[in-house]
Amino acid sequence: MKLVDPKADEPDIFHALGPMSSKAHQDRVNAFIQKGIDEGATLALGGPGQPEGFEKGFYVNPTVFVDVTPDMAIAQEEIFGPVLSILTYTDEENALEIANGTIYGLHGAVQSGSDERAIAFARRMRTGSVDVNSGGFNAVAPFGGYKQSGNTRERGRWGLEEFLETKSLQLPG
Repeated sequence: MKLVDPKADEPDIFHALGPMSSKAHQDRVNAFIQKGIDEGATLALGGPGQPEGFEKGFYVNPTVFVDVTPDMAIAQEEIFGPVLSILTYTDEENALEIANGTIYGLHGAVQSGSDERAIAFARRMRTGSVDVNSGGFNAVAPFGGYKQSGNTRERGRWGLEEFLETKSLQLPG
């Protein structure tokens, strides 16, 4: 993995990683990285701090953790930064338990050699959207979460309905 400059003459847009939105955001992501280390996850790549050569801006080292357990903060919280937590599972039911075992449910992803099996699993996930076998972005599909990730939707008909007011009239029979 490498960090590339999104402002380069010919940026590699498929691998570009921009800065965090603010110093507070950068500090928050770095605090999660440190918490992952403190809780016993194994740092496979990256770590807290800014990447070398990217001192200007609120950049964070792309970080990968292994040996992550479902109870760790880096497995439970929405980090909103370049942090990947890799958890292992024993079987499909255990994988579903891990996927649904947070208070959040914004987005998920399922990879399988069988589309039918992946779709069946995705339907059981408590998330507002699921990428199935690297499904592409759909600009008109509703986007939003379940649980503490919210229950409103953006885009498509569902997003438009967020701005409407419903009224019922009761007329004499």
